[in-house]
Amino acid sequence: MSKLRISTEKSELDIPLIHDFLSTQSSWARDIPLATLARAIENSLCFGGYLGMSQVAFARVVSDYATFANLVDVFVLPVHRGRGFSKAVLQDVTAHPQLQDLRRFTLATGDAQGLYAQFGFKSLLHPQSFMERYFSAIYQSAP
Repeated sequence: MSKLRISTEKSELDIPLIHDFLSTQSSWARDIPLATLARAIENSLCFGGYLGMSQVAFARVVSDYATFANLVDVFVLPVHRGRGFSKAVLQDVTAHPQLQDLRRFTLATGDAQGLYAQFGFKSLLHPQSFMERYFSAIYQSAP
């Protein structure tokens, strides 16, 4: 089995590949404009997973690096799934020096609770305390 190399170097990211996956294959960022994704990447800690020079995985963390972080846009390309790459990425995310000693580290998932539970994520302790403004089809209505 090939070993996944994980890097937080933004210059290595394959932005067209990330955009293609998120905008056409994800359930959470369908039709995201490239400019919106570029701004999100610029303002986030990003993790790229690579086999050789080819990117096959991605994760993005939005954080103040002191008290809070939110994990988003985690994916492994379908052809490379089932090889432990998502676990490798999450291991690097949760071990990253800038993401230690945070009071709260959140994420949202529709179907991967079992994966994230292996890294200490749990259902909200006080869900009644959380509120959100959520626009599920915002990218579909973008000009």
